[in-house]
Amino acid sequence: MRTALFSERKEEAYCELSGVGPVSLMSGPFEERSGAVPCATPWGCWYQTLEEVFIEVQVPPGTRGKDIQCDLQSRHLALAVRGQEVLKGKLFDCTIADEGTWTLEDRKLIRIVLMKTNRDAGNCWTSLLENEYAADPWVQDQMQRKLTLERFQRENPGFDFSGAEISGNYSKGGPDFSKLEK
Repeated sequence: MRTALFSERKEEAYCELSGVGPVSLMSGPFEERSGAVPCATPWGCWYQTLEEVFIEVQVPPGTRGKDIQCDLQSRHLALAVRGQEVLKGKLFDCTIADEGTWTLEDRKLIRIVLMKTNRDAGNCWTSLLENEYAADPWVQDQMQRKLTLERFQRENPGFDFSGAEISGNYSKGGPDFSKLEK
């Protein structure tokens, strides 16, 4: 339990410092950015929305754009800094290669944004790469809750979901109301 609490605080502190924050690791008001549920990694963290996957990589201060080699493909990612491989492998799911971007912020943080091809709440990535950088079960649960709440917000733009709490059937994107009579 103590390790899990330390891990949560470490994720909160890291992502607040890196610009994600404030991070809501517990259920709270839904907002696109502050509702992020990060998955900590040795190089930084990654998190997701219905449409995008964000990857934040801490790099040595003073890193320049020319020090970075980043290859973004539909199912593959490769990132090296100053010739040292940081990330490389097959992505968990498909992305739109033409819409993937990377930026170097303050010469110390690389932010990669990948556009998911499957943009529904049931497409909650459980790991960044196939078999690597997996979210632990608690973080995965929180990610799924967040994506389900985001889906409800988009389907019902006139409603205030700021106090909403997701419980029950939210795996695979929550209940399907599309077949109900209107």
